[in-house]
Amino acid sequence: MSKPGEEAVFHTSDTTPTRHGSVMLTSTPQAQARRTIFTAGRPPWYDATGETSHPFVIGITGGSASGKTTVAQSIIEELGVRWVVLMSLDSFYKALTEEEKEQAGRNEYNFDHPNAFDYDCAVETLKKLREGKGVELPVYDFSTHSRLKETQKMYGANVILFEGIMAFHNPELRALMDMKIFVDTDSDIRLARRLRRDIAERGRDLVGVLEQYSKFVKPSFDEFIYPTMKYADVVVPRGADNLVALDLIVKHVKRQLTSRGHNFRDQLIGAHAGEKMPDSLHVLPSTRQIKGLHTMIRNRDCPRDELIFYSQRLMRLIMEYSWSFLPFKPKTVTTPRNIEFEGKALDAEVCAVSIVRAGVTMESTLREIAKEIPIGKILIQTDEQSGEPALHYYSLPQHIGKYHVILLDSTIATGAAALMAIRVLLDHDVKEEHIIFLSLIAATPGIHAVAYAFPKVKIITSEVDETVDENFFISPGIGNFGDLYFGTN
Repeated sequence: MSKPGEEAVFHTSDTTPTRHGSVMLTSTPQAQARRTIFTAGRPPWYDATGETSHPFVIGITGGSASGKTTVAQSIIEELGVRWVVLMSLDSFYKALTEEEKEQAGRNEYNFDHPNAFDYDCAVETLKKLREGKGVELPVYDFSTHSRLKETQKMYGANVILFEGIMAFHNPELRALMDMKIFVDTDSDIRLARRLRRDIAERGRDLVGVLEQYSKFVKPSFDEFIYPTMKYADVVVPRGADNLVALDLIVKHVKRQLTSRGHNFRDQLIGAHAGEKMPDSLHVLPSTRQIKGLHTMIRNRDCPRDELIFYSQRLMRLIMEYSWSFLPFKPKTVTTPRNIEFEGKALDAEVCAVSIVRAGVTMESTLREIAKEIPIGKILIQTDEQSGEPALHYYSLPQHIGKYHVILLDSTIATGAAALMAIRVLLDHDVKEEHIIFLSLIAATPGIHAVAYAFPKVKIITSEVDETVDENFFISPGIGNFGDLYFGTN
């Protein structure tokens, strides 16, 4: 885990809110210009057992151009919380056939009808995001009436806002919403907004927009949208201009978020005192060589170059040992003497993920035994106010769910960072039994915390220390290994 106070920085291709839906993160204007986000981290979204609490889902509907997105953005701004996702039902328009595209070109295709939306995809996507999983949101191109090849990746939310003209039409979609808001805006205002939007943003002409409004938009509102007002928990007249209504909504959501928060790092230290070590723990067989290496790297007077040298030797031994826990299959080869040898070959795709910063120290040693292994990163820092871990950034190998994952961190103290990193992997469809956690030193409380929450995760270390002090350092431990390795304070 990184030290508190270090600012998290990551790059993203686009963080501007669009009608395709986007992750909303707090950032400075300068950061937005560089597409670099400086953000407070995401606090734990799971409890000490590893079970997740689903985010608070707000559904927002209303007529076309009623101000749904503006209301959603106003709620986000007033909430003042990070890790908020804004999704639009517009992302789930069905791709049109060539015949339907011709109809659309003649303004004869009804985009304001329930049949225009892929509700199966919308329900599945929102359900997965609500369960804490990563999703790929389709991106719809209104100028060509087709889905683009690229998708928008989304993961991690305390609050999800899902807006769209037909957001309440589908009962499965409604069932996923904790709060439903209907934005009730005067029809003349909606028409004026629609004219501006469709001409400027979607390349339509004035006559075509008016024809479509009269033929499809208004009748669909009367038949399909307005009747769904009965499902709303809150009706907001005048949209984002109704500050009183928005204030009440924001206060309610904040109360819900407070009740769903998780603060348990202090509890991890003594939660399993006296219990026997779990079967998922595998300690490198102790030898005089291993003890000697620990003596070198734990010595406070050890020069930095020697600490790096001896710790890398220890890392190599741990990694070679860990490889034996991966699946192998029989393989027969022919020796240079033309004699068959019955051997073994790795029978799995393997990748690694390091917990920044100290986990990065193990990457070069891993490359020595697996040159082409894909390596991802997860940045977790301690929140100075709560003392809890906070997720700031992650970058994982593509399709990581198919891999056996070697998770790297130099130490396991309370297990708080380990729990968060494992939860991120599980949220991206990695199987629990396919995760192997490697560390140089692990403390008893952290081992129990990880094994209790995720019993199928294998924990491999070279030494077990008994306790964690009041500052969450392993005792006797080694101090801040990242600082010692990189020569920082």
